[in-house]
Amino acid sequence: MQRRPSSRLVFALGIATFVCPLVAHAEPAVSFERKDDRLDIRIDGKPRGEYVWGDRTILRPYFSSLRAPNGIQVTRRNPPVEGQDAVDHANMHPGLWLAFGDFAGSDFWRNKGTVRHVEFVEPPASDGRTGSFAVRNQYVAGDKTLCEEVCRIVIRAQSNGTLLTWDSQFSGKDELAFDDQEEMGLGVRVATPITVKNGGTILNSDGLKNEPQVWGKQSDWCDYSGTIDGQPVGILLMPDPKNFRRSWFHSRDYGVLVANPFGRKAFTKGEKSLVVVKPGESFRLRFGILVHSGATDLPAAYSEWVKSLKP
Repeated sequence: MQRRPSSRLVFALGIATFVCPLVAHAEPAVSFERKDDRLDIRIDGKPRGEYVWGDRTILRPYFSSLRAPNGIQVTRRNPPVEGQDAVDHANMHPGLWLAFGDFAGSDFWRNKGTVRHVEFVEPPASDGRTGSFAVRNQYVAGDKTLCEEVCRIVIRAQSNGTLLTWDSQFSGKDELAFDDQEEMGLGVRVATPITVKNGGTILNSDGLKNEPQVWGKQSDWCDYSGTIDGQPVGILLMPDPKNFRRSWFHSRDYGVLVANPFGRKAFTKGEKSLVVVKPGESFRLRFGILVHSGATDLPAAYSEWVKSLKP
């Protein structure tokens, strides 16, 4: 005789059927669409930005059109729209980038040298709310390849925003030197409406605000945020505390923010910094970037990111 399930079991199965779809829906899915010169990044099917490696005027890879979870674009339009955006440095400030104004004697910030995309060493992949990829780049000045960079990107959809971890390692056959300038490190150009000039705010981990207080100061993190269409949005830069040196921040009220661990003389007028990487050695830089909307606990976001880091 076939036994009927107990009412308790029927209730449990009903709860499971009801809850599971909600749990699945609560996990935002990171996905990628690869094109000839870029990678489209989506979360839950909605655009969150682009990773571009084939731009003929900006001679290095970068992220463009980064959007907060509410869909609002937080980085300046690329290219900027005259009459709506400030159009300065259009070929140097495309969105989010890592670049060096004086690296091995060449200027990769101002497109005097080329950072050439070679290949994906780890193809774009996603396991749900986390996506990742890794690329191999070559730094080329004239007809000489100075070094290689392996750059790993991890993108995670979180309740407080979209978190990117940028992890680059540099190595070469010849000695490499990172010199001392303002224009060195991880930079972002924010959307015009959230610049300080339009009512936005730059805030660092010590509570200092805007260019006069923040520029040239070392801090654990620095945030650039404001309001667009009545909604608060922003982007938080977080250098890894295990980088070779704490970062100074090159911050401007017109909309640029750069985490720079190299510019000791540029920011403090102290001893010049020269970071030398010997042949066969590897040099690592790692940063976190949180693109956020709504009320965001910035110290907590930084603390959570640091705790999540692997060696």
